[in-house]
Amino acid sequence: MITVQTKIQASLDKIWSLWTLPEHITRWNMASEHWHTPYAENDLKIGGKFKYTMASKDGTVSFYFSGTYSTIQDKKIIIYSIEDGRKVIVVFDEQEDGVVILQSFDPESENPEEFQQQGWQAILDNFKNYVENNFI
Repeated sequence: MITVQTKIQASLDKIWSLWTLPEHITRWNMASEHWHTPYAENDLKIGGKFKYTMASKDGTVSFYFSGTYSTIQDKKIIIYSIEDGRKVIVVFDEQEDGVVILQSFDPESENPEEFQQQGWQAILDNFKNYVENNFI
């Protein structure tokens, strides 16, 4: 598994909401400024499914990122399987000085692991920036 992480200066309630609500997912879920997530749906329950459209902003490439939840512990852990069978574990660790998010995932075989780690870390960094600059 590959792991990425960040520490966010915000309440766990805010972090959980912005991580799981589709109207927020579409605002932070991108690996670079050339990509965006124009559509997201999320049925956050065991056996529930999520589906995001990830697309280049120039409109030349798009794909669905989707999966099924197998474990949800409210504001603590989310485990899901991507449609290709890879497993993802997201841990929310509340600490005195913020919340650490650890996200571990099975790598795919098409791209180098370092490239995959950089992409997932970039998305997590975008999430951190979105949370810390969103005043809801």
